Amino acid sequence: MVKMKKDIDNIFFENTPRIEELARICEENNAIEKELYTKYEVKRGLRDLNGKGVLAGLTNISDVCASKIVDGKEVPCEGNLYYRGYNIKDLVKGFLDAEHPGFEETAYLLLFGNLPNAVQLKEFQDILAERRTLPPNFVRDVIMKAPSRDMMNSISRCILNLYSYDKNADDTSIPNVLRQSLNLISQFPMLMVYGYHAYNYRRGEDLYIYAPYPELSMAENILMMLREDRQYTKLEAQILDMALVLHMDHGGGNNSTFTTHVVTSSGTDTYSTIAAAMASLKGPKHGGANIKVTQMFEDMKSNLTNWEDDSQIRQYLVDLLDKKAFDKKGLIYGMGHAVYSMSDPRADIFKAFVKKLATEKGYEAEYALYEKVENMAPEIIGEKRRMYKGVNANVDFYSGLVYGMLDLPPALYTPIFAAARIVGWSAHRLEELKNVDKIIRPAYKPLAPYRDYIKLDDR
Repeated sequence: MVKMKKDIDNIFFENTPRIEELARICEENNAIEKELYTKYEVKRGLRDLNGKGVLAGLTNISDVCASKIVDGKEVPCEGNLYYRGYNIKDLVKGFLDAEHPGFEETAYLLLFGNLPNAVQLKEFQDILAERRTLPPNFVRDVIMKAPSRDMMNSISRCILNLYSYDKNADDTSIPNVLRQSLNLISQFPMLMVYGYHAYNYRRGEDLYIYAPYPELSMAENILMMLREDRQYTKLEAQILDMALVLHMDHGGGNNSTFTTHVVTSSGTDTYSTIAAAMASLKGPKHGGANIKVTQMFEDMKSNLTNWEDDSQIRQYLVDLLDKKAFDKKGLIYGMGHAVYSMSDPRADIFKAFVKKLATEKGYEAEYALYEKVENMAPEIIGEKRRMYKGVNANVDFYSGLVYGMLDLPPALYTPIFAAARIVGWSAHRLEELKNVDKIIRPAYKPLAPYRDYIKLDDR
C-alpha cells in the first residue's frame, strides 16, 4: 500500500525522467525565433517597442498618466493616477484629512462614477455591511476542505464555489452583475482571512473564525478577523485602508483588468470572470510582485554583511540582474513599470507613510536599505539592460515592507491587493457589459508550414 502511494506521488507530483524528456521535445517544437516578432511587427505583450500599450478599448473608470505633450511631442512626466477623473493624491489627502476610511468612498466612486454625498456613502456602507456573510456551512464545506498553502488559489476556489449557491449565476444583466459584484467585494475579506486560518489550523495552530462587524470599515474588519485578540491600532487601520485605495484600480490595460475585459466579452458569469482575474493577479510579474520584493530583500539582508555598505548593495543588485542571486530570474522586483517611467504615484504616497511607520516601529535600518536600493537600481538597470524608458520604484516595492510593519502575514500580501482590485474588476466588467458586444479576439500569425498526414506505420 505504501509503495502504491509512492508510485502515485511519483506520477502526479514529481517530474519523472520521461516527463523531462517530453518537456525537452515540447520546448524544441514550441520555440519561435525572436527576430520574427520584429519582422512581422508583432506587439509583444500588446506593447510597442517604447512600451506603450496597444489601444484595445475605452474606459471612464481610471487613467494612468505618465507623459505629457510639450511642443507637439510626447515626453515623460511624473506619474499620476486618476479615478473617474480625480487625482489619487487628492482622493487620499481628502479622506486622510477628514479622518474617515477611504475604501468605501472610493469603491462607490469607481462603481457609480461620482463621489458619494454623506447619505449615499452611509447607504453604500450599509449595503456592503449586510452582504458580509457567507452561505450556511460554507466555511465548513468549502473553506475548511483541502485548504491551500496559496491563499490566491484558495480564494479563487471559494469564488467558483459561490456560483453553486447563486440561483441567477449566469444572468449577465447589469442589475444582477452589480448584485454579484457587491456580494463578492463584501465577502472577499472573509474568504481571504478564513482561508488563511483554515490552512494554519491544518498545520496544528488554533482555529478562530470571527464574523465581521457591520460598524467597521473594510480595513478594520480585515485586521479584526485576522488577529486572535481582534485588536488593531488606528494607524494600522488607516494605512491598510489607504493601501486598499491605492490598489483599487489601475487603468483597463493592466493584466488582470484586461483579463476581466477579455473573459467578460465571452459572455461568461461573474464568478468565472473574477476567478480568471485572480489567476492573473497571482503572477509574480503582476500582483504577486509584492511578496517577491519581500523575499528578495530577505535574501539580500542575509547576504549582506553591512546594510550600509553601498558597494555590497550594488554588487548584489548586479548579481540579481546577472541571474546569480535570489531566484536567478534576472529581475530586481519592485523596480520598473509598464507605463510609468519617472515615478509611480502610488509608490510616492506609500513612501511617505513608510518612513513615518518605520520610525514608529523601529524599522529605520530596513527603510534605509530599501531607499538605497530604490536610488541605486535605476542606474544599474540602465547599465545592464537596453531600456526604452526610465525605471522607477513601483507600488509593490514598498507595499511588502508596509504590510510587514503592520504584522500582516506574507501569505496575504497578494490577497490584500486582490481585496482592493476586485472593486476595479467589477467596475470594468460592468463597463464592458454595458458598452461592448464583441468577443475580444486578437490575431496570431501562424508560422508552421502545412504538412501531409503520414500513416502511423510509415512514421
